Amino acid sequence: DFVLDNAPWQGAQILIAGANFGCGSSREHAPWALNALDIRCVIAPSFGEIFYGNCFKNGMLPITLDGEPHARLLAEAQAGRAMTVDLPEGEIRLADGAAIPFATPQRQRDALINGWDEIDLIRARHADAIRSFQTHQQSVQPWLWTADKQEPTHG
Repeated sequence: DFVLDNAPWQGAQILIAGANFGCGSSREHAPWALNALDIRCVIAPSFGEIFYGNCFKNGMLPITLDGEPHARLLAEAQAGRAMTVDLPEGEIRLADGAAIPFATPQRQRDALINGWDEIDLIRARHADAIRSFQTHQQSVQPWLWTADKQEPTHG
């Protein structure tokens, strides 16, 4: 029996893992497989670099946490106690009310909170430059733009 198919872990969305989690994965299939299991967050002492980046690209939060905090989370999970991850606050909250802080790079944090992919991040960070380019292009190449949408035509 697969452990996540059994109570109390059935339906769990947080995976507590060991060191170097995802170190053998150089493709997106590893985060895809975890997403298929409804895992939204993986907490480990360390990650394979490519896996770590692919998690964010696939809407999954990897949290690097080691030492006593990781050991405590592992013990809580093994005991079947609930925990929640509060990304905006940067805290993992335990059933007893304790909170364990964690850090996430700001860019990836914003993307996960807002549901943005890499294109959305570019649009958010460079909106003024994009608008400026579009305004200029409309004036020098108006035939590329539809009259009703003010967006470039495709085709």
